[in-house]
Amino acid sequence: MNPQWQNRAASRRRDPRGRDYISVKDYCFWFGQAQVLKGLNLDMQKGSVTAFIGPSGCGKSTLLRSFNRLNELNPQARHRGDIAIEGLSIYDPAVEVISLRKRVGMVFQKSNPFPKSIYENVVYSLRVAGENNKSILDEVAENSLRSAALWEEVKDRLGESAFSLSLGQMQRLCIARAIANEPEVILMDEPCSALDPIATAKIEELIHELKVKYTIIIVTHNMQQAARVSDSTAFFYTGNLIEYNKTQEIFLNPQNDKTEAYVSGRSG
Repeated sequence: MNPQWQNRAASRRRDPRGRDYISVKDYCFWFGQAQVLKGLNLDMQKGSVTAFIGPSGCGKSTLLRSFNRLNELNPQARHRGDIAIEGLSIYDPAVEVISLRKRVGMVFQKSNPFPKSIYENVVYSLRVAGENNKSILDEVAENSLRSAALWEEVKDRLGESAFSLSLGQMQRLCIARAIANEPEVILMDEPCSALDPIATAKIEELIHELKVKYTIIIVTHNMQQAARVSDSTAFFYTGNLIEYNKTQEIFLNPQNDKTEAYVSGRSG
């Protein structure tokens, strides 16, 4: 576990069962007077890929951004209920938001590399933390780029601008940057929406490889993608969790009429 997350005060508050999953309990969320999420309850297993699906505006990205408390950048944001990781509430006073965001990495819909070299993009967070040992930075850069399936493509051009990469490569660079922080959870908000089919296939293959080390939650509008990459799928509609089950069950044997209509393309 990330030592910046674990401390004595937090340990005292940890669920004695030591659950190895993310747990959402009676979770509601508002932006101002507008309620976006309504009493959500779901648990996600460690080392799994969970897909969030549903029509635009249903709340799936809001929930995704709740896991690292990114929504709190909006001063009108407020919540009720709880989210816990391995039994510890992310809202516990002992939890530092900066440490939480290192533990829970984020990959956005649009690739957002920094205006720096490929190398400096990957090691940026380490430099901010005060790490200047070149051997350590080199090791992290290589390991992160290898984990993001990008090393062989960029190892001879690490000093070039990140903007010299293709869109698919830039998205994998952003994944490498997230990995460099040694997270336990990776959040992906429609990471393939701007990519061509070949680049999308590479990201999907990468997701399968990454789940060996990380717990992954992905928001996607692509039903085929959800079916291909995820172990479990949650279907949201107007801020409600309509159905949550193993992905195969959601797509082949949905229990709710709204779910069946959405995954079959009759609504959305």
